[in-house]
Amino acid sequence: MTRFPLPSKDTPVTAQIIDGKAIAARIRQELAAQVETYVASGGSRPHLAAVLVGDDPASAVYVRNKERACQQAGMLSTLHRLPASTTQEELLTLVQQLNSDASVHGILVQLPLPKHIHETSILDAVTPLKDVDCFHPENVGLMVQGRPRFLPCTPHGCQELLAACGAKVDGAHAVVLGRSEIVGKPMAALLVQKGDVANATVTIAHSRTRNLAEITRQADILIAAIGKPNFVTADMIKPGAVVIDVGINRLNDQLVGDVDYPAAIDIASAITPVPGGVGPMTIAMLLKNTLRAARLQDNVD
Repeated sequence: MTRFPLPSKDTPVTAQIIDGKAIAARIRQELAAQVETYVASGGSRPHLAAVLVGDDPASAVYVRNKERACQQAGMLSTLHRLPASTTQEELLTLVQQLNSDASVHGILVQLPLPKHIHETSILDAVTPLKDVDCFHPENVGLMVQGRPRFLPCTPHGCQELLAACGAKVDGAHAVVLGRSEIVGKPMAALLVQKGDVANATVTIAHSRTRNLAEITRQADILIAAIGKPNFVTADMIKPGAVVIDVGINRLNDQLVGDVDYPAAIDIASAITPVPGGVGPMTIAMLLKNTLRAARLQDNVD
């Protein structure tokens, strides 16, 4: 792996762009070969069922991209599209039906859900063996203990990007900016584990962190997942840091990340673009979890 030396404070840096789109395409190709080998040996063809409630345009795009990725990887995908007026009871009934359907290996309930539906109740209703998003508390607990059934898709995708760019994570100070259940908390849990692309010293920072810029400037690895466009400015980044931008925000008809990309590119040693960075990796990791779910339900793993 290529290692990125940390330059001195006064050394200008032009960051290497971490091409998540290309890395995800390679992973999908590898998964496609694994799927065909698995099916040829008598295994079930992995099947992902996605549930989309309402007509949120961004959610529709995400689900469509996931369907396309399933096809490219030789997996089956089924979309259950429900109106925004769907009740919580109706959605729970569908989830239970999918739990009981032996032909379905992974269940993805696209977030956000309409405000009248309690998201946690829905996510908890997905059986842990089909919880390919790794949102169920049983799977989260296993992950935190270092014996995961599935790895959370976006944080795992970030780890794959760190590995691909050769970032030295072992012993590094990683700052995770954001404390969501989907990215911030599980990202910190993965980086602090014993293992590959881990063994980091991790700080979780968020909107109420005092002297936030002082904290982020200490990061050898900065993972921005705070959900605010261009929030991370140049003075918040340590020269030579590896920057993973999880954010995707619409600003003046453009998609931008949580990091001020034009400013950061001359400070970081490596950085992910938005779009084309973390997003494609999230989908690739979802496919990896779906294959694992099929193997678990076939009693292969």
